[in-house]
Parts: sequence; structure tokens; C-alpha cells
Amino acid sequence: MRRYCGFLVFLYTLSAFAQGRIDCDGLKSRILSQTVHYCVLLPPSYDSASSTQYPVLYYLHGLGQDEQALFKAGGWNVIEDLRQKHAITDFLVVTPEAKASFYVNSADGKLRYNDFFLREFMPYIESHYRIRRERGARGISGISMGGYGAFHFAFAHPELFAAVSSESAALMSESLHELNTAIRSGTPLGRLLGSVFGDPIDEAQWRQNDPFILAKENKLAIRHLAIYFNCGRDDEFDFEVGAAALHRQLDAEGIKHEFHLYPGDHSGSYFLSHLSEVIEFHSNQFRTRK
Repeated sequence: MRRYCGFLVFLYTLSAFAQGRIDCDGLKSRILSQTVHYCVLLPPSYDSASSTQYPVLYYLHGLGQDEQALFKAGGWNVIEDLRQKHAITDFLVVTPEAKASFYVNSADGKLRYNDFFLREFMPYIESHYRIRRERGARGISGISMGGYGAFHFAFAHPELFAAVSSESAALMSESLHELNTAIRSGTPLGRLLGSVFGDPIDEAQWRQNDPFILAKENKLAIRHLAIYFNCGRDDEFDFEVGAAALHRQLDAEGIKHEFHLYPGDHSGSYFLSHLSEVIEFHSNQFRTRK
């Protein structure tokens, strides 16, 4: 049964002019052997322009969040405000549930989120909603863990996406020795890494998913990606170090991208304050790739 988010009533009262709607449901995954919930933000014209096919932005949530996080945190208002100002084009925003998966196949093979997303989720969404099934009409974005996932998917499969963005992506430029030390010390990040990447980290699995390695291995292909990312200078997890390292790597390879290091920390208020840049970035890419 389709489930409609109870918080929508609240959201609609926040903006009398909002014409879009959020459709939330669950997909019974054969690969994951569980139901994965998701939400889709449909543009105002979706119901009236019944023959129109739209671009799609896959938006990946951070650790400890769920498929509703973007909209509960104020993303609905940011996007609707941009629409009212005619600052963005019409496209769908899809937010899948991912729990603590880092959007990859776990080292022990028990959680194959990467396979689910590519083989089940994207085909399901693009067959159940009026979406243009072409690279130029697909973007992917995320915050924190979701930023790692966005770079992972886009750099591994640049043939599927035209643009990638992130805010405060969980980019770890430390050596595997340093990361294994964090795991052994029992830090919160170390425990999370161990559950996904192995304890000690499975080097082959790490290399298969690491955005830095993927960007280097696929550097010719990702030249055709539009790339945007930002991070706060005072990120509690020091992800600004990883963001700056990716910026330097892309610069060294001559790969065009947009990077901003802003005042701020690793918080919802930081993400929300720069969300409009992310949404406008993808809208501009959709507009130029029609």
C-alpha cells in the first residue's frame, strides 16, 4: 500500500503557493531481501503535463537519516522557493532510504546496496515515473555519507550520470593503516567503517568503491561530468581535508569542477544554507543538456 508522509500536511501549510507534491512508497527488494522506502518530489507541472518526461536528481541522505530527511530539514521550502522565483526548471528529486550502507556492497557481502541501487532502484523509479531515461537527464547528489555515495556512483558509472554534487561528503583521504587504527580504537566513525568495509578494511573492496581511486581510474570519462561540491571549514569529521584533497586531484588531472570551502560545520543548518546552490547547479545542467 502506498504510504503518504504525514509531514506533508505541515509542509503544505508552510507555502500556500507550493504546487508540487511528495510521493512516498516502498520497494520490496529482491537483492536486499527487505523493503526500501523512498520519496519522490514531483514538480508542479507533473500531474497536468501528463505527456511530459522529466529529468531526475537522485539525492542521497547522510548517516542517521532516512528518505524523508531532505524534506523534513527544510529542503522542500528551499526547492519551492526556487520554483516560485523561476530559478530552476522542473525535474524530479528522488530520495532512497540507505540506512548506514555508505551506498556500497558491504565487504562481507551481506548488504549489496550498490547492486540494489543500480539494478533495482533506478530501473524501478524510471519505469514508474515519467523520467527521461538518458544520461543527460540524470544527476546525483548527497550530503555526508550520501556525498560519498554520490561520488562513488558517478565516478564509477559516468555513463549513467551527467552531473554529480555533494555537501560535506564523507571523503577519507587517510591511509588504510590510519583508518584501521581508527577502527581498532573504537571511534564512532571507525565502528561504522568496520561494519561496511571490514575489520580490518578489505583493501580490494575499499579500492573498488573509493571516490579518489575511481576518479583516477576513470579520469577520461569523468571529464564529461559536471561536478560541484562544498564543505564547511570546521567540519567535525575533518571532511574538509578530504574535500580539499579531491579538489587538488581533479585540478591536477585538468578535470573541470566547482569547489567551495565555506565557513561552517557538519550540521543541518550548514547543509540547508547551501542547498539552493546544489539544486540550481543541477537545474542548470538539465537545462543545458536538453
